[in-house]
Amino acid sequence: MSQPSSKYRPDVDGLRAVAVMLVLNFHAFPDAMPGGFIGVDVFFVISGFLITGIITRELELGRFNLVEFYNRRIRRIFPALIVVLSATLMLGWFWMLPAALVQLGSDSFASAAFLANIALLLQSGYFDVESAKKPLLHLWSLGIEEQFYLFWPLLLMLAARLRMSIMAMAAMLGIASFLFNVALIGSNPIAAFYLPFTRAFELLIGAVLACGWINVNHSSVASSRRAWIGVALIAVAAIILDSHRAFPGWWAVLPVAGSALLLSAPAAWVNRVVLASPPLVWIGLISYPLYLWHWPLLVFGGIIKFGPLTLPERQLILLASALLAWATYRFVEIPFRFGLPNRRKMFSLGAGMAMIAVAGIAVIWGRGFDFRLPPEIRAMASVRTESFKWRFHECLLDLSRETTFAETCVERDRRPLVLIWGDSTAGALLPGLRKAQEERGFGIAQLTSSSCIPALNADIVSLPNCRTMNDKVFSLVRQIRPDVVLLHGTWEKHLDNVAETVIALKKETNARVVVLGGVPTWRRGLPSEVLRYFILHRALIPERSPNAAPPTAYDAVMRARLEPLGAEFISASDVFCNAQGCLTRLGDAAGDVVVSDQVHLTEKGSAFLIDSIIDRLLGGVAPAGRAR
Repeated sequence: MSQPSSKYRPDVDGLRAVAVMLVLNFHAFPDAMPGGFIGVDVFFVISGFLITGIITRELELGRFNLVEFYNRRIRRIFPALIVVLSATLMLGWFWMLPAALVQLGSDSFASAAFLANIALLLQSGYFDVESAKKPLLHLWSLGIEEQFYLFWPLLLMLAARLRMSIMAMAAMLGIASFLFNVALIGSNPIAAFYLPFTRAFELLIGAVLACGWINVNHSSVASSRRAWIGVALIAVAAIILDSHRAFPGWWAVLPVAGSALLLSAPAAWVNRVVLASPPLVWIGLISYPLYLWHWPLLVFGGIIKFGPLTLPERQLILLASALLAWATYRFVEIPFRFGLPNRRKMFSLGAGMAMIAVAGIAVIWGRGFDFRLPPEIRAMASVRTESFKWRFHECLLDLSRETTFAETCVERDRRPLVLIWGDSTAGALLPGLRKAQEERGFGIAQLTSSSCIPALNADIVSLPNCRTMNDKVFSLVRQIRPDVVLLHGTWEKHLDNVAETVIALKKETNARVVVLGGVPTWRRGLPSEVLRYFILHRALIPERSPNAAPPTAYDAVMRARLEPLGAEFISASDVFCNAQGCLTRLGDAAGDVVVSDQVHLTEKGSAFLIDSIIDRLLGGVAPAGRAR
């Protein structure tokens, strides 16, 4: 036989189990399995091997039928996918804000049309923070696979008719796809990740293996050698790869070659004993619905909880995914997939998928059915972080793009001059300072950088150029000689460096140094707290809530450390919080919410804080030429 035998191979289901467990562990426990996303690449190789083997066998026997091929694909893919897409849309109706539901409707339409990879390519990357909130993110791989099988059978039929070498054609196309992937990974890694042309080589290496099966040495020794090398390549990829690597690129060679080597060695001990073991075979049999279910459940678990999932919660969700996967396989997949081919099944499944697409369009057209929430709840839960009011990209720099402050960041002709130095939370103080400036007449200098706290000689791992920027700001402080230096940031660490900064400011300038403690942190985000409270109590969130985390203990540590050095410490949490909880809103309108996410103050929140501390901030110093 020039192709693999059509006899069932339990080790292939075992390899499917390995692939799906890699993906599940990556999604549920990313720190423990940073390279688990390669499970998708393992799936691609398996798929190319099996499907190409089936088609080429049927072509040799002269009984390949394109319509029946697509009939089999529809009965294999559609039943479980329709169930999961329907369940996801229902969960979105109950738990998503209108804007998020619109996005889900768009993703549902794209998934039903097997264009999820293209839709995600136009939105963001697989490893982006926003992508982690999309319940259908994982269906990009299904899009690539089905796009491949839209054309691959046609090419195989053409090659058979022209009496071309199918193996040579698959190899040439695979090499071209791989080179395109390598060429694109540097300039556009997101496109390289999502495009079918840059991923096709993973399916094609499986196709090459299927076509060249007769040339493979199937002795026990040779098979075992290949199998162990395959295991090693997959293990190395899962351990050393992470979301910061440019993938696929050259790195994809590891899981793709490892998968092909394992598939080529059915006689190896690893395949016969480990991969063909009943537990792995069972997981492999339910691997497709398990892959479909796990990610929406993890995403909605976080949405329903309004916060990060704990380790036990993620474990329970994976268990629930396995139970749902078994039920889907037993009661949905098997009835549609097996038995005599039936065109009625194909048309009914096609109609079901079309209804999912129509439902997605209806969600988009209906603007996420915003009538589900009262207007005030909808507005509060959708309040945006208005960073443009903080002079973002001018006086609040994105250090990955900018290193120079605008001239307008310092009002050199107004005294007393208050300098804000800190991260984006310091930038969020600007609207409040502007409002206070209308009555007090002081000058404002703003030298802030996103994620960069004002701490000299501090090395911020996630922002390596923060240290250089703080040195630059300190040099500017000595030049403009402000009357008050206001230090503010998300104070979590580097207290020694903050103390060093206070000492340097006191030594090199005549300015009063005021350190403003961190604002309360809303772990779920205050807008999400608004929505959560409404869903649980059908009422507007109270003006104070106990669900914020005021940095009271750290405030005390900072005060004790910095005040002996000459700094004046002001606690922001004392302004916002009391025994009843922390302030959520100043009125009943959306603009009255005091925080727009976890820690960034809204315009009203900023004005409230600055109005509460302005006398202490100015220290009783009246503006030049004006009476107080």
